[in-house]
Amino acid sequence: MPGIAFASTISGHLRAFAAKTGEMVWDFDANKDFDTVNEVKAKGGSFNGAGPAIADGMVFTNSGFGFAGQVAGNVLLAFSVDGK
Repeated sequence: MPGIAFASTISGHLRAFAAKTGEMVWDFDANKDFDTVNEVKAKGGSFNGAGPAIADGMVFTNSGFGFAGQVAGNVLLAFSVDGK
């Protein structure tokens, strides 16, 4: 994802910024329940610790960090540019 920098927050947002200008170009709020491919209940929450992994046009990150008052969760999120 050339030209994009990702940042996440303990409030549960994953954001993408244009590297040249710093303009926010995308914001995803993970504080919600998710339908999962294995049908296990999943909930997003705070982002903390390691940042997202980026490979082959995909962004992978976990959401939910219930330590020191942050929002607990248990979901692994995967995003693509084309939405597949």
